[in-house]
Amino acid sequence: MDMNLFNIVSNQELPCKGKILISSPFMNDIHFMRSVILLVEHDQEGSVGLIMNKNFKLNLYLNDLMPGFENVKKIPVYKGGPVGCDTLFYIHSLENLEGAIPIMPGLYLNGNFEQLKNFILNNGDIEGVVRFFTGYAGWNANQLEDEINENSWLVTENQENLLSNLNLKQLWKNSLHKMGDKYALWAKYPIYPGLN
Repeated sequence: MDMNLFNIVSNQELPCKGKILISSPFMNDIHFMRSVILLVEHDQEGSVGLIMNKNFKLNLYLNDLMPGFENVKKIPVYKGGPVGCDTLFYIHSLENLEGAIPIMPGLYLNGNFEQLKNFILNNGDIEGVVRFFTGYAGWNANQLEDEINENSWLVTENQENLLSNLNLKQLWKNSLHKMGDKYALWAKYPIYPGLN
């Protein structure tokens, strides 16, 4: 296979809160390989994001982590990143949740957990409304920009419903395809090229 076919330069878009990072197919870091990350913070001090398409090998549920959720439908918790793995994060569409941080129109980060718990207990099914994560992805000042300049990441607008798209295995490929033919080629790059 002619590997030069895959020598596509990153789109060099600037990162900001609410944008999506799509990893290059050449990324071999186990945490970020074929990842799609929602940036929930980006400023001069650094960047914070949540990986949207990784789950745990053994399913993890909020019902097992927090008391009071024993009698509701199982609520999955996803792998948000390798930093702060003992910290729970959640993105949601609940604009009236006290203390919630706006990420983009209609999408928020965290907020009053007791108020959220009451919402869950009263409404039951929260699919498409709230997603939970442990851990996050973090970059120091200018680190993310350097990685973008090294062609490790594409930066794009959110093109998916991040709360209801639970097709984790296809999110990376689908996100590249939505960026057009130039980047759809990246989606064809084998995970382990030496085995092909």
